[in-house]
Amino acid sequence: MWHSLEIKEVLARLKVSKEGLDKEEAARRLKKIGPNKLPEEKKLTQLQIFFNQFKSPLVYILLVASGITFFLKEFTDTGVILAAVFINTVVGFFQETKAEKIIERLKSMLEHKARVLRDGRETEITVEDLVPGDIILIEAGDKISADARLIEVNNLQIMEAALTGESVPSNKKSVALEAGEVLADRENMVYMGTSAVRGRGKAVIVETGSKTELGKIALMVHETGEEKTPLQRQLAKFSKWLAIFFSLVCLFIFLLGIIQGRPFVEIFLTAVAVAVAAIPEGLLVALTVILAIGMQRILREKALVRRLVAAETLGSTSVICSDKTGTITLGQMMVDHIFTESQSEKSKVKVLEIGLLCNNAVIENPEEELKNWVIFGDATEQALLLAAVQAGLRKDELEKENPRIGEVPFDEEKKYMATLHSAGRSKIIFVKGAPEVVLSMSGWLEINGKKEKLNSNRVKKIEKEIENLTNKGLRLLAVAHGEGDNLEKLQDLVFVGLVALKDPLRPEARETIEACKRAGIRPILITGDHRLTAKTIAEEVGLSAREENILEGRDLDEMSDEKFSSVLRRVDVYARVEPRHKMRIIEAWQRKGEVVAMTGDGVNDAPALKKADIGVALGSGTEVAKETADIVLLDNNFATIVKAVKQGRAIFENVRKVITYLLSDSFTEMIIVGGSLFLGLPLPVLAAQILWVNLIEDGLPSIALSFEPEEKGLMLDKPRRKTENILNTEMRIIIFVIGILTSLLLLGLFYYFWKIGQDINYTRTVIFVGLGINSLFYIWSCRSLRFSLWHMNPFKNKFLNFSVLFGFSMFFIALYVPFFQKVLRTVPLSLRDWGIVVSLGLINLLLIELVKFIFITRHKKEMRILNNSSIN
Repeated sequence: MWHSLEIKEVLARLKVSKEGLDKEEAARRLKKIGPNKLPEEKKLTQLQIFFNQFKSPLVYILLVASGITFFLKEFTDTGVILAAVFINTVVGFFQETKAEKIIERLKSMLEHKARVLRDGRETEITVEDLVPGDIILIEAGDKISADARLIEVNNLQIMEAALTGESVPSNKKSVALEAGEVLADRENMVYMGTSAVRGRGKAVIVETGSKTELGKIALMVHETGEEKTPLQRQLAKFSKWLAIFFSLVCLFIFLLGIIQGRPFVEIFLTAVAVAVAAIPEGLLVALTVILAIGMQRILREKALVRRLVAAETLGSTSVICSDKTGTITLGQMMVDHIFTESQSEKSKVKVLEIGLLCNNAVIENPEEELKNWVIFGDATEQALLLAAVQAGLRKDELEKENPRIGEVPFDEEKKYMATLHSAGRSKIIFVKGAPEVVLSMSGWLEINGKKEKLNSNRVKKIEKEIENLTNKGLRLLAVAHGEGDNLEKLQDLVFVGLVALKDPLRPEARETIEACKRAGIRPILITGDHRLTAKTIAEEVGLSAREENILEGRDLDEMSDEKFSSVLRRVDVYARVEPRHKMRIIEAWQRKGEVVAMTGDGVNDAPALKKADIGVALGSGTEVAKETADIVLLDNNFATIVKAVKQGRAIFENVRKVITYLLSDSFTEMIIVGGSLFLGLPLPVLAAQILWVNLIEDGLPSIALSFEPEEKGLMLDKPRRKTENILNTEMRIIIFVIGILTSLLLLGLFYYFWKIGQDINYTRTVIFVGLGINSLFYIWSCRSLRFSLWHMNPFKNKFLNFSVLFGFSMFFIALYVPFFQKVLRTVPLSLRDWGIVVSLGLINLLLIELVKFIFITRHKKEMRILNNSSIN
């Protein structure tokens, strides 16, 4: 609204004059409206982070099991189960607090002081005391502390990239604009969180605090709910299924025992034993360690994961909505192309000489290497300075030869800058500005160092070149020179050439986009820039950029949700978008079941970063973006996203390996215990023995699977769907079929020993060791669900090799150390007994490899068919 009003009307509505508010009125308004502060989200305390580790269905299952065992005075079992919960909690807490310490605290977007007019005098106050109606004074280098309507402007330029996504400073003016102008085009407004890079100005504050554009974004971030990650959803579903299935089995066993007339306490203890057998106590610890190791691997790729469960989510990402400025592009203007009539190198150098002399950019540390330079000034002038230096020109030498003696600074109305220089006994004028303006002031054209008359044909040729370059989304400047000393009336200049500037692509951006496509990930460009700029960047980076592939924010506003949904899949580029548009785009893709990642670095990206399944901020981005994001790219390299995706997929593969490994054991234990009850036999293994296998024997090997590196072919798979189960067909067959066969072998062995009158403790010891040896053998098979055992390097995972040796040594302790013999009720075994259990383990390993071979063969056949269809 404010941008469409005349200055007099703005002042009238705010009940203020150009002299500013008086102190009493300012105090009344401050009391009524409140301080000029952004809404802040309460930080999680370390205690809250600690208790958040307990918010998992698997933890709930283990806590219930520990409660039952405690009630039954099975304190050893209770202690072991609670130990598993404690380890999970400590590892998760350590990783999340470590990430929070790496990320700096959210920095205020406000400066501590602001210069205002109060009672007609200039004074300095804290920004929190600013109120609507205050007149603020703006100079280059100032950060804007509230939303304000400009009332006076002197060559003022505001960098608004953090808010609008525009990489080029906005040239400000004070005249009223059309009511429908989008935020990025409101040239008579300044906004909280942006900064002045050139000139001066005076503005009246219209909004403060949460009512500013930045405040609205902060509220959007605060109100946007956290999306559960795919792994969280899948684990919740998996844990619910696990709890229901195991509860039904235990209930069936309990009722069966009652029907058979068994004592209540005995059958209840048996049901508990089955529950203990069914629950994979080591799963929670292994999952936490997998995510923690994944976080460290992603950190080595220069990406910081702030939430443990977010590490895996990148692996399931199917859509990446990427901001342009600073993400796909470098976020700084650079000279892309120079056009002159002759296109000779000499004429191009002349263009750069004029651009360097007619230039106010300053190098703070010229004694440093070029890559370390800190340059102050207008972004366009910085680009011209760098281009000239890289061409071998030195400003101090040129100014020594032609010292500056006068200047007309750039003005938004004039649209040019002119400088007057001494050239011996004569004077020379250098001009740079908008092409149409400089061309209109020119009567001559420089060709190979000579000036020729600028006739209509030559003007048309230049205008055509201007049109061509503008259609490519490039920003254009024209340069010219002339004789004389009248800077107020420029005419009959010698037109030298055009300079095309752009915010260039990151060197790796195109390759990264292609890698995303190969991995089945849909990259989408979302920017606040103009349509032509967005189209050019999209074409350069390899995205579809035909008219039907591009939508502007205003087009989105006119579309219903149904209409937008119907065109969603054909749109690759969004231009002139605002934060609310980004939210709508993300929500539309999420409704289609896609896992959406959003990359960005500006304040304007924060709500979308939080709404997305995974928010990815640049390390050089605003603190608001980094605080909101799940992952921060420390090197600002877009290619790091693909590396993180690869690690995310490896994390999920390792999760599946651990689940397959541990559930096979749990299912085997459950069948053995339940089957013995069904047949009227004693328990083949005791609860303490089951816990020993699950935690001592399986615990370390399952954690060792966390260290498995990513496998070949991961980035050729399509992203998994949100609805895809953790347990796929191959895993179910390995867990259930192999589990049943193993159970039958062990149960048959137990029945045989029991039938021939073997000591019950000896028989249980054989089954106990058989279970453990079985798990220690097939851990090798679980190292990969993609490749057969004989296609893997057995020495690649040294920790796994150690864990197997550790497992065998712990069996010797369990069987031959008197204290553990008493606790676990075990007896020593002979070499013949060891031979039996080792043979069972090898048979089980061969069965698993057979199942894997069938699935690997089928998968290869499907890939060949897919490749052939894509070629044809």
